[in-house]
Amino acid sequence: MWAQEIVTGRPAWRHTPSGVVFRAVPGGTFLMGLSDAELDAVRAIERSDGSDDDLGAFFAGAVQARPVREVRVEPFLIARHPLTVAQARHWLPEYEDSFAESDTSTARFEGDLDELLGALPFRLPSEAEWEYAARAGTTTLTFQGDGRPDEDQVLDDFADEERTAAAENSFGLAAMGSANEICADVWIPHFTNAPMDARPRTGDGRRVARGGGGDLSPWQGCDEWLLLLSATRDECQDFTAVRPVAPLPIG
Repeated sequence: MWAQEIVTGRPAWRHTPSGVVFRAVPGGTFLMGLSDAELDAVRAIERSDGSDDDLGAFFAGAVQARPVREVRVEPFLIARHPLTVAQARHWLPEYEDSFAESDTSTARFEGDLDELLGALPFRLPSEAEWEYAARAGTTTLTFQGDGRPDEDQVLDDFADEERTAAAENSFGLAAMGSANEICADVWIPHFTNAPMDARPRTGDGRRVARGGGGDLSPWQGCDEWLLLLSATRDECQDFTAVRPVAPLPIG
């Protein structure tokens, strides 16, 4: 079921039935949430006229990604990028996506999400795993630093291996933040009393979504760059992308 190989110069695990490439994420601890330093970095962007509008609503909503806490994460496999249209059809042969420009574009799911999750032999990442993977050892707004992200950081099609490789973080993951990716956790608008490990928070209601900068492309000047930040989180309300997670293969 699994083949270990090198993909764009990095070790990878390929799920042979579907062709989906996974990267192994090492275990460790990290500070999860929107830190004071990150808030200061956003303020610096705003002061330098790097924002499109007043960011008062963003700062008021920062409590949704706080308090910052140290979280322990065990090693796991996560897909190199969100499932593409072609990959989705491995499990949903009749899948169609009018939003996608090609079979190598990110697949979005809405009414067919439950059907996909029922067919996948994988699970969704917890949002702690997602943020840990997105940060890839960094503590800045994105893995590329504290500067304002721009639309060049959005990646929605994975046909070009060279461009995909250039967009990877140090864990070998591409397009973290580009698509609105669903997580296993139920939406709770803060991290108060959240677990200190990477278990998802369970319950009834909508799930957490992470990312989404590419879902609004081309940008209209409404500070869409904020959706690329590693700590940005929201409720999953409409269509979503899926980046599956699996345990490390044994042996």
